Amino acid sequence: MNYDQGNPEELKDKFWKAMGASSYVMLQLDADPDSAAPMTAQLDKDANSAIWFFTSHDNRFAKMGPATANYASKGHDLFARFAGTLTEETSPERKDALWNNFVAAWFPEGKASALLLRMDLGDASIWSGEMGVINVAKMALGMNVRDDIKGGYAEVSL
Repeated sequence: MNYDQGNPEELKDKFWKAMGASSYVMLQLDADPDSAAPMTAQLDKDANSAIWFFTSHDNRFAKMGPATANYASKGHDLFARFAGTLTEETSPERKDALWNNFVAAWFPEGKASALLLRMDLGDASIWSGEMGVINVAKMALGMNVRDDIKGGYAEVSL
């Protein structure tokens, strides 16, 4: 793919819209590469530069600290890698607001058994490219699509 320097604000907006449609990331503590695991980010449209994760108190992520997440959108037309710092969210109101049936299914002992982590977001790299039906067909036939698939790339602060 040929990635042009994209419009950072436009790519950031695309990223947040994609996260709203599918908020699964591969999260890893920077100090523990073996900690990489799929996690569901909890989003708050009014939040500024933060996302949340529910986990158990004995999970590796409970150690907290600098972390990195990798993201692929549902349609595989947007990818991102972003950094941040995991800390315990101590607001009971935030925990109540983010708690839902999907989270409860992982914590049958109830809300008290779950640890809510806030990831204060830092820098991100975002790639966006639309394959299109014709280019997918060309790839299936082994045809060169290198110059046909255009996309944007930006380094931004979330």
